[in-house]
Amino acid sequence: MLTRGCDCYVHLFGAIPGGYRAPCYDSDMSDAEWAVVRAAMPMPAWLEGRGGRPEAHCHREMLDAVRYLVDNGVKWRNLPADFPFWRAVYDFFRRWRRHGYIRELHQRLRRTERVRQGREPEPSAGIVDSQSVDGSETCPTASRGYDGGKSRDGRKRHILTDSGGLLLEVTVTAANVHDSKAAPELLDVFMAEPGRLLELVWVDSAYQGAELAEAFAAHGVGVQVVKRTDGAKGFKVLARRWVVERTLGWLSRSRRLNRDHERRVDHHVQVVWWAASITLVRRMAGRRPHWPEFRPQRLAAPGPAQG
Repeated sequence: MLTRGCDCYVHLFGAIPGGYRAPCYDSDMSDAEWAVVRAAMPMPAWLEGRGGRPEAHCHREMLDAVRYLVDNGVKWRNLPADFPFWRAVYDFFRRWRRHGYIRELHQRLRRTERVRQGREPEPSAGIVDSQSVDGSETCPTASRGYDGGKSRDGRKRHILTDSGGLLLEVTVTAANVHDSKAAPELLDVFMAEPGRLLELVWVDSAYQGAELAEAFAAHGVGVQVVKRTDGAKGFKVLARRWVVERTLGWLSRSRRLNRDHERRVDHHVQVVWWAASITLVRRMAGRRPHWPEFRPQRLAAPGPAQG
């Protein structure tokens, strides 16, 4: 079933007729979520005269299809039949990876959300942590390793968040790469863009050493280690560090990230950005997970025959 009135770039400036697939899955964007995303959508290359040709599918449908895959963890070939053909969705995913569109979209949304909270668009402080996940048989040996501390054979994602838990940057390495070795690259990627105001990063005790301190100091960023209280046993909520741990928990809600199925490291990075954008868009649109509007309505059981 199609709903009329889609205002994505393909419908406004492309050649396909109006209308988009009616939402029917929990991962589908509501109208409020689409309004948030639509306002921050990156301009397609073909619309700016930078080459390429207009897509043949609605942007809203494509976004919903990728969100479905990330949120539910299905195979590309197993996307439901009411989405566009899986190969077209995969090509859309690759095109957005190549141009960095999903990262750009999340960064725009993140700045908007910070301003809405009464904060500066760019943070002056952040938190760094990592998370190891097992790799499936599709994860190549060349880009995976064994994390002895977490008993994981796969890859490790390293993330930088602001003090509110919004994702700032992510890199992915083999799971056997130590956190202190991966952190400088994470900071280099984030600080490469102009306008960054980061001055302080909170970390755990794994992020220590002269080389790491020098790498951070090169960007004018200080490092503050948040340690556990001496003698503390079991789980303890640690100041500042709980924020990034919560963000890792948010990412783990997306089943595509519970195990690494990606053949390419950069595809894993993109899936993290997609997962983070799902959480952020829902927050900005005021929607909680499993919003009742998106639950399929059960048909009432037929009553006894009358007469």
